[in-house]
Amino acid sequence: MFLPRSVKVKRTADDDKSCTAKKNKLSSGGSLLEETTKLQDCKSVRTETSASGCNLNEVVQEHAEPVAGDLGVANATLGKDNQNTDEDSSSEEPIKSFSKSQRWAEPGEPVCVVCGRYGEYICDKTDEDVCSLECKAKHLLQSQEKEKKLKPDQLTQAELQAEAHLLNTPYFYKDHSFILGLRDEQIENLKLQLGIAVQGQQVPRPIVEFEHCGFPETLNHNLKNSGYEVPTPIQMQMIPVGLLGRDILASADTGSGKTAAFLLPVIMKVLKETETPSALILAPTRELAIQIERQAKELMAGLPNMRTVLLVGGLPLPPQLHRLKQSVKVIIATPGRLLEILKQSSVQLCGIKIVVVDEVDTMLKMGFQQQVLDILEDIPHDHQTILVSATIPVGIEHLANQLLHDFVRITIGEKNLPCSNVRQIILWVEEPSKKKKLFEILNDKKLFKPPVLVFVDCKLGADLLSDAVHKITGLQCTAMHSEKSQVERTDILQGLLQEKYEVIVSTGVLGRGLDLVNVKLVVNFDMPSSMDEYVHQVGRAGRLGHSGTAITFINNNSKKLFWDVVKRVKPTGTILPPQLLNSPYLHDQKRREQQRLKQLQNSLVTGDNIMDIIRKHDKNNSQR
Repeated sequence: MFLPRSVKVKRTADDDKSCTAKKNKLSSGGSLLEETTKLQDCKSVRTETSASGCNLNEVVQEHAEPVAGDLGVANATLGKDNQNTDEDSSSEEPIKSFSKSQRWAEPGEPVCVVCGRYGEYICDKTDEDVCSLECKAKHLLQSQEKEKKLKPDQLTQAELQAEAHLLNTPYFYKDHSFILGLRDEQIENLKLQLGIAVQGQQVPRPIVEFEHCGFPETLNHNLKNSGYEVPTPIQMQMIPVGLLGRDILASADTGSGKTAAFLLPVIMKVLKETETPSALILAPTRELAIQIERQAKELMAGLPNMRTVLLVGGLPLPPQLHRLKQSVKVIIATPGRLLEILKQSSVQLCGIKIVVVDEVDTMLKMGFQQQVLDILEDIPHDHQTILVSATIPVGIEHLANQLLHDFVRITIGEKNLPCSNVRQIILWVEEPSKKKKLFEILNDKKLFKPPVLVFVDCKLGADLLSDAVHKITGLQCTAMHSEKSQVERTDILQGLLQEKYEVIVSTGVLGRGLDLVNVKLVVNFDMPSSMDEYVHQVGRAGRLGHSGTAITFINNNSKKLFWDVVKRVKPTGTILPPQLLNSPYLHDQKRREQQRLKQLQNSLVTGDNIMDIIRKHDKNNSQR
């Protein structure tokens, strides 16, 4: 149907009572003749703008066949609404007919798949974002032509029938016959080689290929288009556990593919759900949330009724509320903005079946723990929960015990150690010599591989150092920190990916979760305040299995971390500076930790020391 109303999500009368309609295509005072005229105008525009040899009027006519009957119903319904109230009608706007009448999208807002303007509407045929009737017609024609080209080549008739059957029947994960055919010692050897460690009851075996999951062919095709040829270690173990509906606490290197590892279980969990929204993904920063939504849309392309909404601060609230009313399946949000919307009663989370908290350690560090707990109170207790991060401090383990039920703990690689793909260099550099050393690195042809990411500990330092780098070296350089507007931050990220900038000086805002695949060199100009933060920042140079280099400047300003640096960095084979190894602060910290361990051991009662403990107790009593 190519009624203006068909661009929007259809709702029943009950739905209209519970929430405000998105925007009616027919204005209250508009007549049937005016709407027919608009439709004819759109047809003529589409005929002129068609790039293909086909006549768009045929497409329009195909979707307009049931117009007469439907318009009668729509007109009758509209007349009834007008009798009830004139106030609601006056605030409604007709759907935009032409793309030129639509504004351009702000960063993070839905984008029209045809022209790139604000994707105000969702096409009811493909669930893609469109900005107007004109772009909907173009999009439908493009989709038809694409299907004609792809289906004969990629999907046989039998595969198409199997796809339709899979989409219409409930999905249950079971181990593939190939996986079941492997012996237990083969599975354990595979886990050992890949560094996969699991804790929990009845944990399923890891997959070796995505095809072992029994996904719809459309999803398998999307995986290949997104560059996922074979699963990474975290995906091999986390996907089958997630598909079984188990709660998960997962830890893996930065850039190891954790996002796809939780998105695939989310997609399969909500694919058959009729209640919306059905899934919630929480992220600590706007940039990470935007990245997750982009990946989610790539994987969901072509799957029926799979729609997302991005709820983040720094962007206007009304368009986000507008998007919420379009029967979205997956909410991707930062905790603050979601709580703001919940307080307005603009969204109900009673239908949520799965919750993902990404970069959960950052959530705790940024003080979001209580906000996350407040959000989870509005969600049914029988939902599936997945907690994901590169590091799992003790505080997160306590939180996991509180939130998760019968969960599986998955750890890839050494627990809380830096990414193994990154060559780490620790340099002892005093504060006055830091800039000079940085300029030497940027002028070294062997080390300098743009774009370079330089981390500092404060916003002012980022601006000042960025200016200094540009003036001294002449390199294209910019600063990135939380004081930048969302538009500026998005432009900088795009410039980084497009190699517009040779050097970016940033605070920790770029240290978490983002896939900066082309970054090969990271310089920690200021040593991070914690080793967990160090692990994340170093990992920016080793995304998705790529190798890179991380150079860290250290001096006595970071003396509290000396022993932690030695414990975590030395096992990777990194040569540490003698000033660090010979530091009295290091030896003092090492001695104190040994004393704590000794006290802990002494407090434990064993068969070897029980008599010593009794004698010591008797001696103390006799002295009293």
